[in-house]
Amino acid sequence: MAYHRPVLAQDSVAGLVLRPHGTYVDATFGGGGHSTLLLQHLSDKGRLYGFDQDEDALRNVPQDTRFVFIHNNFRFLKRYLKLHGVTQVDGILADLGVSSHQLDEAARGFSYRFEANLDMRMNQQADKTAADVLNTYTVDELQWVFSTFGEVRNARTLAQSIVAARKVRPLRTIADFLAVLEPLIRGQRLRYLSQVFQALRIEVNDEMGALPDFLEQALEVLSPGGRLAVITYHSIEDRQVKNFLKTGNINGEVKKDFYGNIERPFKIITKNAIEPTATEIQENARARSARLRIGEKLDVDN
Repeated sequence: MAYHRPVLAQDSVAGLVLRPHGTYVDATFGGGGHSTLLLQHLSDKGRLYGFDQDEDALRNVPQDTRFVFIHNNFRFLKRYLKLHGVTQVDGILADLGVSSHQLDEAARGFSYRFEANLDMRMNQQADKTAADVLNTYTVDELQWVFSTFGEVRNARTLAQSIVAARKVRPLRTIADFLAVLEPLIRGQRLRYLSQVFQALRIEVNDEMGALPDFLEQALEVLSPGGRLAVITYHSIEDRQVKNFLKTGNINGEVKKDFYGNIERPFKIITKNAIEPTATEIQENARARSARLRIGEKLDVDN
């Protein structure tokens, strides 16, 4: 089985690489699928920096002198590029999805399809696991996580059930958690479980804290005319990326200069998000909810 099949690969890379001699970043290296394609579009003088906090990604690093792997979270983009002597880049790509490898490796605890410990850490050195969240958060905190990150309709009932269950014994495994979830499922079972597990994964990895950090630094390090391409998989991320490309902040707050002119950090290349074709979805079901948005940094001095 392939480590990970890159989603919207051709569209994202074609919309990103305008300068073959330039410097680029794959902010979510993972299985290296996007990086492989990016390198094919770069000249001998081009450079590519790949970020990933997952140790498993190390095994996919290409033997290519144009590529540099940075073993860290993309929320530290600016810091680690600077350590490598890079202050400006020509393009940045981020695929915010969980890799097929992470989902399919039972021991990582990302999927309800396998029995494993409740882990879900993308960075195996991080302290907080899914079990920690389920066993220590209050009812209100759990409700907020499942409602905000998973849009779970019965989030309050779910939170109360988790707290009640852990009083009997701690929730340590996927089976423990599923025993709580099964009586609460509303609507389509797989959709409900996907929403719940997604919310928990986002909280464990602070994905909604990392994304704004990354976007703000991406805008800083992009050179004028450089492009930012982001692939999202659910409405929260997509809304934040859409807002950021339009206004420079995830809340979509319009800012004006001294003269009342709206400050626009990007020229929007994708007026409507690019979605995978029916063929791609058929070949890779995990692409079905993907949305690609691309912006080109404007030169504010001109």
